[in-house]
Amino acid sequence: MPYIANTQADREEMFKHIGCADFAEMWRQAQVTVPEPSLDSLPHGLSEFEVVSNLKQLAAKNASELVNFLGAGYYDHIIPAAVSDITSRTEFYTAYTPYQPEASQGTLQAIYEYQSMICRLTGMPVANASLYDGGTALFEAMMMAVRATRRRQVVISEAVSPIFRKMIECYSSNLDIELISVPAGTADSNQQALLDAVTDATACVMVQYPNVFGTIEDWSEFTAQIHAGKAMAVCSTYPISLALLTPPGELGFDIVTGEGQSMGIPLSFGGPYLGFMAVTEKLMRKMPGRICGRTADADGREGFVLTLQTREQHIRREAAMSNICTNENLCALSALVYLSCVGKQGLIDVAELCAAKAVFAREQLLAIKGVEPVGGDAFFNEFVIKLPMDAGEAVGKMIDKGFAAGFPLGRYYADRSNQLLVAVTEKRTREEIKALANALEGVLWN
Repeated sequence: MPYIANTQADREEMFKHIGCADFAEMWRQAQVTVPEPSLDSLPHGLSEFEVVSNLKQLAAKNASELVNFLGAGYYDHIIPAAVSDITSRTEFYTAYTPYQPEASQGTLQAIYEYQSMICRLTGMPVANASLYDGGTALFEAMMMAVRATRRRQVVISEAVSPIFRKMIECYSSNLDIELISVPAGTADSNQQALLDAVTDATACVMVQYPNVFGTIEDWSEFTAQIHAGKAMAVCSTYPISLALLTPPGELGFDIVTGEGQSMGIPLSFGGPYLGFMAVTEKLMRKMPGRICGRTADADGREGFVLTLQTREQHIRREAAMSNICTNENLCALSALVYLSCVGKQGLIDVAELCAAKAVFAREQLLAIKGVEPVGGDAFFNEFVIKLPMDAGEAVGKMIDKGFAAGFPLGRYYADRSNQLLVAVTEKRTREEIKALANALEGVLWN
């Protein structure tokens, strides 16, 4: 085992500690159903060439050429070629954290500019250097609110991504936190139900903007009422939508997080992705992760420094702000390059294309017999439709026709088994949208 640092003496000491003579006995005690003879007949390792060939054969089974209308937090956007060209340079494609920051001026400048762009997008004064992913960022926001308010109750809307909510439930399962989930209704009823769930013990209320069903809500009065109860308002958002929507900072949110995959990072099986976080100045020192600042030396030369490292385990150990990986520097660089390439007006153009094509797609799909609208007309690039059959079954049949038709909500919402969440980005053409509608009509009625 050349890549495992344990020596034979290390292994013998561990076996002695757990009361086993060797691996075979350890497996038996763990009640792993492995017939004794098979332990000696396991295949030998493959060569490098054989491993690569085998992996290519497995990868070829993926349906990678589907026309993609999936969303729910992860989106198929156009990525400029410059993103990978720049991020693959050896100056950047190295260790993820500048532990000797003064020697890493290029990386620090990139972090500083990334933070600046996140602040501009979210309308918040302070952003950190990045987080693990969108779901982790939302959990970190929750913990920050718990620390800041010294309260242990958290209210979360079920209109927040069910994937993110599962992550939060997992992360907080062994913590002394009361997590209250509020069912999602219409925009007005959802906000009132959230307010009704708030008590004197509530640390924060967590919502999504636009929500997981694609609906856009005005949260300005809501956040004011949350603050009146001395709780915090936390928002998870979709960064591309903020090119058109009112920034969360202007709606009164204390903490804004999100998944940054849509900014120059390819879709993958769970990552690597990018979590971003922005907060009010009051919360800056309670934020996990690093903050890069710009300064000048004794000779007046501009330089960049790690202004804060509030959570670092190597500094604070068990008192660290977070014990989750809190820097995705290469992914943050990808987001920075993407935003730099498209520019302010380019990002607005991307967002407008997403919104316009989503309207067109919704019209095409609602023209199909038996397909009904769900929710109102205030959406960005995602919307929900109700099918005359199980949405999961329909999605499976659409794959055979070359389409990833959307996200079947019945997977996470038991009462929405016939509902399909459809996402449209600037990448989808009118011809692809019309073909989607034709194929879905064939699945439903042929």
